[in-house]
Amino acid sequence: MMSQLRRTFSVLKPATGPRRSCTGSCTGSRGLFGGPTGGGLVLQSRSTDVHQNLALEDWIDAHVDLTQRRLLLLWRNRPAVVIGRHQNPWSECNLPAMRRAGIPLARRRSGGGTVYHDPGNLNLTFFTSRRDYDRQRNLKVVTEALRRIRPELDVQATDRFDVVLDGRYKISGTASRLSRKSSYHHCTLLHSADGSTLSAVLRPSCPGIHSNATPSVPSPVANLIDHAPSLGWEELVEALVQQHNTEFGLGSASTLVDPADESSFPGIGGLAAELRSWDWTFGKTPKFSVDTALELEDGRGSARCSARLQVEVKAGRVEVCRVDVPAHWLPERLSLRVSQALVGERFCPHAAAAVLAELLRSENGRLQGRLLNLCEALQSAMG
Repeated sequence: MMSQLRRTFSVLKPATGPRRSCTGSCTGSRGLFGGPTGGGLVLQSRSTDVHQNLALEDWIDAHVDLTQRRLLLLWRNRPAVVIGRHQNPWSECNLPAMRRAGIPLARRRSGGGTVYHDPGNLNLTFFTSRRDYDRQRNLKVVTEALRRIRPELDVQATDRFDVVLDGRYKISGTASRLSRKSSYHHCTLLHSADGSTLSAVLRPSCPGIHSNATPSVPSPVANLIDHAPSLGWEELVEALVQQHNTEFGLGSASTLVDPADESSFPGIGGLAAELRSWDWTFGKTPKFSVDTALELEDGRGSARCSARLQVEVKAGRVEVCRVDVPAHWLPERLSLRVSQALVGERFCPHAAAAVLAELLRSENGRLQGRLLNLCEALQSAMG
């Protein structure tokens, strides 16, 4: 598995036709998209940065006339977790585990569920006019390509627009975004992703959440190489591009692009910066509440106590907060000060630590130890 993953770090190779590379010395976006209309184009991203690749999707959607051409973008990322536009990251992924592993979180602009990306996961984005939007036809490209190169694989597209293997294992998830005139539909394809990391990060990090955010639907997953060990990355990419051309009657050349190149994609750096921001990633979370127990103990571990945290969070910030701690454990004045200090702050452990530090400095002795334990419990409850 590890040798296969190392191989997938190599740059995507061209599939059919001549390869063009647009990396700064090129004529820019006019050179890429200024050709005859009515045809197709296949782009392969050189970047493995999740925010750059999501920004490239947004840039194409905003700047390319998709009423006149069909476009396929192929891309993959270093390890990352990507949530849907209307999802709650605290209930979808294990934020502490991601921080420890250095795995970033990204919120895309399309709907759908949470997915884990790494170099063993291929992403395909189908851009068309809104009139030509057809997710089943796009998924037909994926299933027909797999059947052609590995006839023994039993792959089917479902009514939920997933692709499943052997009628059970999900190998592709899907999401889409529709604008007034244009559309894009993107899907994942698990070739050789790290299954252990996927399982570790796609689990809730904050207990007791109540939310109307769109939940993910858990499914058993599998990698293609688990069932077709000889299926190489380049062979897979080539088959998909060929099938895309066949399905839509195109002869699209494959073009390598760099989404960090402002001369080719003017303004794309600002799009990527917005996608990286806390206000987008966490601040766009639909309003939610948390009601969870806190287990406390003094510094010596000889005494224990149960407390309760109740918060309402809007735009990623604490709007209402109540920390209930029995009076015999902590004076009510301190519980109240903790509750008041968190209101207006970001719902995250780092913000909680910073705002509660002053309270800790104001106490000493036994109360300071118990207050410190409460602060640690609060940080843990905030993911």
